[in-house]
Amino acid sequence: MASPFSGALQLTDLDDFIGPSQDCIKPVKVDRRPGSGVAKIHIEDDGSYFQVSHDGGTRKLEKAKISLNDCLACSGCVTSAESVLISQQSHGELRKVLRENGAAAPGQQKLVVASVSPQSVASLAARFQLKPTDTARKLTAFFKKIGVHRVFDTAFSRNFSLLESQREFVRRYRSQPDTRQALPVLAATCPGWICYAEKTHGNLVLPHLSTARSPQQVMGALVKDFLAQHQHLRPDQVYHVTVMPCYDKKLEASRPDFVNQELQTRDVDCVITTGEVTKLLEEEGVSLPDLEPAPLDALPSCPPVEEPTSHRGGGSGGYLEHVFRHAARELFGIHVAEVTYKPLRNKDFREVTLERDGQVLLHFAAAYGFRNIQNLVQKLKRGRCPYHYVEVMACPSGCLNGGGQLRAPDTQDKELLQQVERLYGEVRTQAPEDAPGVRELYEHWLQGESSDKAARLLHTQYHAVEKASSGFSIKW
Repeated sequence: MASPFSGALQLTDLDDFIGPSQDCIKPVKVDRRPGSGVAKIHIEDDGSYFQVSHDGGTRKLEKAKISLNDCLACSGCVTSAESVLISQQSHGELRKVLRENGAAAPGQQKLVVASVSPQSVASLAARFQLKPTDTARKLTAFFKKIGVHRVFDTAFSRNFSLLESQREFVRRYRSQPDTRQALPVLAATCPGWICYAEKTHGNLVLPHLSTARSPQQVMGALVKDFLAQHQHLRPDQVYHVTVMPCYDKKLEASRPDFVNQELQTRDVDCVITTGEVTKLLEEEGVSLPDLEPAPLDALPSCPPVEEPTSHRGGGSGGYLEHVFRHAARELFGIHVAEVTYKPLRNKDFREVTLERDGQVLLHFAAAYGFRNIQNLVQKLKRGRCPYHYVEVMACPSGCLNGGGQLRAPDTQDKELLQQVERLYGEVRTQAPEDAPGVRELYEHWLQGESSDKAARLLHTQYHAVEKASSGFSIKW
C-alpha cells in the first residue's frame, strides 16, 4: 500500500500496524508493585496480553493504542501503516459527528464549521469539469445539506499567514544586520516538512523556521476564538473540520500546540482530504455537478463573500513572492512588479534575486520535494546556505500535488496536475493587505498587529524530538 503522507515522512514501507516505524515503541503498561516479584507476560492465540504473577494469578492487560499525538512525539517517521491511526480524523468520523449532532436535543448541538482550501477546490473542479467558483459554491451546498452550519474559504485565513510571514521576515532581517543569525527564514506552513525537521534535524533547522501559523491553523483560531465568542459559545461547543490537499495536515491539526488544554479541544477537530470528499459524496449518494450552488459564508463583521479569491505566486500559497515583494519595498524602497524565477537543477528548485547596481540585496528560493529539502539542509549544515528566505514544501510541485488530492491513471497524472494548476490560476487574486475584513479583524479581534493576542493566535513554536534508541541498533 502506498503511503498517502508526503515523501519527507516516508522512511520505509513497513506494514506493521501497531508500530508505525522501527523507532516507534509504545509498550503495554505492566502493573509491577513493590514486592510483587518479576512480572511475566503471556500472549494468547488471539493476541490478548495477560500479566502472570508469581503466585499463578493472571490479569488481562489493555492493548496499546497509538494516537496521532504519539506519532508526533516519536523519533521515527510516518510509514504506510500509519493510515490505521487516522480514524479520528476521517470522513467517516465527520459523518458520525454530523449524525450524532443531528440527533442531539435542542441546545445540545454543536456549531459545525467547514473550512475548505482553494487547492482542494481546484482538484475537485478538474475532476467534475467545473469552474473553481462553481465548485466552491456547490461544495458549500453539499456540506450544508449534510448538516454543516458554516462553510469558509481558507484563502481568507491565508491573508493573516502571509501578512505575518512578511512582517516576521523584515523583523528578522533588521534585527541582526551584521551576523544574520536568524537567516535564512524557512517557510513553515507545510506540516510534512515541519515534522521531518523536528524529528531529524532539531536545533539545526528549528531557529530558522518561520513562526507564522499555516492558513489551516489561523482558520482554527478564527473559528474557535473569534467566531465562538461572537456566537457566545465555548470553543468545545464548535466542531471545526477542514478540507485539505494533504494527509500531513492531519498531523498538524493534532499538534499539542493547537489544543485548548483547559477544554481539551483542538483548533481543528477533523481534517479530511480532497479524496475523502469524493468518498463522502459517493456515500451520501450526491452528484456535485447536480447541486444548486450556495454562497460561501463570511465571518462576523466581514463583508459577504461574492466569489472565492486566491493569492498570486503559485499553488502553495505564494509565500516566496509575497514576502519578496514586501521585503523589497520595506527594506530597500523597490517596487517589484513581476517576480522572475531562475530554474536550477530541477523545476522544483528555483531562485529569485533582487539586485541594485550589481549588488544582490535579496536572495530567495523555493525548494519543493524531499530531494531538494535534503540539499537545502546540507547547505545549512555546511554554513553555505546563500538564501535569505526559502519556501519549503514536502511535495514535488507543491500543495496542488499533495497526497490527498485526486489522482488520475499514472499515464495521465502530469496532464491532470497541469489542469489543476490552470484552474487554480483562474481564481481572482488579491493582495493580503487589501482583503476585505482583514484590517478590521486585526483591530477589533486581535487588538492590533503587534499585540500579544496576535502573537499568540497567529504564531506557533517548534520542538526538537530527541532521537530514541532503537532495539534494531543493538549489537549482539
